[in-house]
Amino acid sequence: MDISVVIPLYNEEESLRELHDWIQRVMTEHNFTYEIIFVNDGSTDGSWNVIEELSKKNPCVKGIKFRRNYGKSPALYCGFKAAQGNVVITMDADLQDSPDEIPELYRMITEEGYDLVSGWKKKRYDPLSKTIPTKLFNATARKISGVHNLHDFNCGLKAYRREVVKNIEVYGEMHRYIPYLAKNAGFDKIGEKVVHHQARKYGHSKFGINRFFNGYLDLLTLWFLSHYGKKPMHVFGFLGSIMFFISFLALLIMGIEKVVDLSNGVYGPLADSAWFFIFLTGMLMGLQLFLAGFLGDLISRTSPQRNDYQIEKLLRIEK
Repeated sequence: MDISVVIPLYNEEESLRELHDWIQRVMTEHNFTYEIIFVNDGSTDGSWNVIEELSKKNPCVKGIKFRRNYGKSPALYCGFKAAQGNVVITMDADLQDSPDEIPELYRMITEEGYDLVSGWKKKRYDPLSKTIPTKLFNATARKISGVHNLHDFNCGLKAYRREVVKNIEVYGEMHRYIPYLAKNAGFDKIGEKVVHHQARKYGHSKFGINRFFNGYLDLLTLWFLSHYGKKPMHVFGFLGSIMFFISFLALLIMGIEKVVDLSNGVYGPLADSAWFFIFLTGMLMGLQLFLAGFLGDLISRTSPQRNDYQIEKLLRIEK
């Protein structure tokens, strides 16, 4: 199969038929073998009914229905798991991503040898309240991730070699950083293509301003995991050891000074200074950090429930 199109969605009933017809036309014109995987992320409207209707008309349409809303990353994870195409295309369901971009994205993967190609909505039809935070967010993501050639990390329109999506784990809200995840997995030939951005035709955006704050927190988490996820002892153990030994040495010096005072006939309580309690607390905190690093090493990234999502129905997808 040439292409798998993975489309996560939440309450996009009005746009699904038009999006399906557009994708079908593009695939037919270019003689692609394909599948469209709609991942219904707990929609409360008639989105799933539309997907079932489309699947009856077109055997290339497949569906995954979550029992509740989990988020875009879980939807992509399950879509990637089900995808069978040599090239996997992701796009949003709101008609802001153009399926006409698919042939060129496919060519860049298959002919130019890219592992991943990310869209860049250079000309956007979004308000300033969204575009300015997006620019700041992308600048920070480029700096921290080391993927310097991308201008739009969060663009939903992307293309991947199948090996990429089968070897990365998208969880939580890490869909914003799939290029970073791919790079950390060893897929470092990452390209970019300017794509057409269309104004939303139906409904309204499902994302609030909090996504930008969450995005920065996720970026810091991913940076930490990429550097220390397999070796938390290297950071917590190091910091804990430094704090412990500095505090220990300080207390040792205070003890020696007290012994000298006693030998000179100067008597007084050992803990007659606030520094005694500060350094004692420092030792305890250092010990706690060391133990945190040790325990982190033991349980590092071993949660078996990380990507356990309750799927209610499947269409043309084998478990």
